[in-house]
Amino acid sequence: MDLTALEPHAGLLVVAVIADAAFGDPVYRWHPVRLIGGTLAALEGILRRAGFDGYGGGVALGAALSVLWVGGVSLLVALSGVAHPLAPGLAHTVLLYTLLAFGDLLRHGAAVDSAAASGDLAAARAAAARLVGRDADRMDGRACRRAAIESLAENLTDGFLAPLFWYAAAGLPGIVLFKVVSTMDSMVGFKTERHRRFGWCGARADDAMNLVPARLTWLLVATAAAIIPRCSSAKAIHVGWRQHAVVPGPNAGWSEAAMAGAIQRRLVGPIWQGGELITETWLGHPSDPPAASAKDFWRAVVVGGTSAAMGTGLATWACL
Repeated sequence: MDLTALEPHAGLLVVAVIADAAFGDPVYRWHPVRLIGGTLAALEGILRRAGFDGYGGGVALGAALSVLWVGGVSLLVALSGVAHPLAPGLAHTVLLYTLLAFGDLLRHGAAVDSAAASGDLAAARAAAARLVGRDADRMDGRACRRAAIESLAENLTDGFLAPLFWYAAAGLPGIVLFKVVSTMDSMVGFKTERHRRFGWCGARADDAMNLVPARLTWLLVATAAAIIPRCSSAKAIHVGWRQHAVVPGPNAGWSEAAMAGAIQRRLVGPIWQGGELITETWLGHPSDPPAASAKDFWRAVVVGGTSAAMGTGLATWACL
């Protein structure tokens, strides 16, 4: 058993990041996140039928998923060298590439912008609906672009920089554990009566694992804004610090508020969900106009991409 095959590796990380940028998230039947989701659904059914549908059931779900997936993936990679000397490195790289998700996010955002630019509001709304959970039929092209920017900013943390952080900190087991927790949060971490207690473990674990990466993203966005024309590092710092709590949850607001300050445009605004107006709050400096144009979107892409590149550089250095 080769446990060194599980350790952070700078070269393999660079290969995985380049593959994610070039090809996006691979679509195949045995995608780890899809399999984790399937395992979660099966275990949830077993636990609920056994009467474990409260806090204890949620904790048991997290423990079981962690043992199965972190332990199982680690064992398979560590033992794969028996089949071929190159197998551990290959398996490590493929898994790492599969568990990063920034390239696809850029492509989905670009689809929103392209549709809005061509005047195809239906297509823009459909593309935006794949990124955010709000009533897209009430959104105009400008609101669709704002939604794409908000999704880019939020997922810069939990889709890319947080996985990098946990990979650099704990290798392959670290990034797999992060994806287990992230999947739990997305599937059962809802604040509904059915999931309020059962999903508590997944939601709180996700908050904990994103705590440091979210604040690092705030600083990376502000640093990127300092070197990009027509962006403001000072506003990214100020708006991120003052307005991060505007967005629900302890983490998402750091990157979204920082992005609003960095591109000097306001985000969010009126949001409808389930036919109800849930917020009319704007995120950003009061003197800045709302984000609306293709230039606003692509400026956010440049800020996000630069932040991702800097984060990759830091993670690679940490892996050396």
